[in-house]
Amino acid sequence: MNGKTIIETPRLVLREYTPEDFDALFEIMSDAETMRHYPAPFDEERTRGWIDWNIQNYREYGFGLWAIILKETGKFIGNCGITIQNIDGEMLPEIGYHINKKYWHKGFASEAAKSVRDWAFANTKYERIYSYTKYTNVASYSTACAIGMKKLKEYPNEKDGISYVYAITRGEWKKIKNK
Repeated sequence: MNGKTIIETPRLVLREYTPEDFDALFEIMSDAETMRHYPAPFDEERTRGWIDWNIQNYREYGFGLWAIILKETGKFIGNCGITIQNIDGEMLPEIGYHINKKYWHKGFASEAAKSVRDWAFANTKYERIYSYTKYTNVASYSTACAIGMKKLKEYPNEKDGISYVYAITRGEWKKIKNK
């Protein structure tokens, strides 16, 4: 079963999760290196819950994290999308992403995140889209910068110690979207 396609880029298809994505997602979410900026890698139950949470987000908000499929091979290589997150006490739209470590350093996270940024401004009324990450997650905040986000602030939080918050406004996006 294939989920509904949401976005296509030159190399990627972003589509809704299906329960059949479990094995490929579990390979990513259970990997200690990939999840080193989380409190712990995910077990099977938490990974199934992640899929269920995103399917619920599709129903509730019309978006969530979507499976990233490599067009060339049809392989599931990660996820990227928008979720509503508690960022320093506010519930805000956040672009998040995870890429299978076999596909790191190939520009897939930036390509997917840029397409999600564009989708968000074209399909929602949000005036600002955020990304937040643990202060040690250089790859994550580098991706945020690569899609035009700027650092807004950092704040202490129990889970991460310090979180960095990046964002881009609709106006900033309009200035860069055709570059």
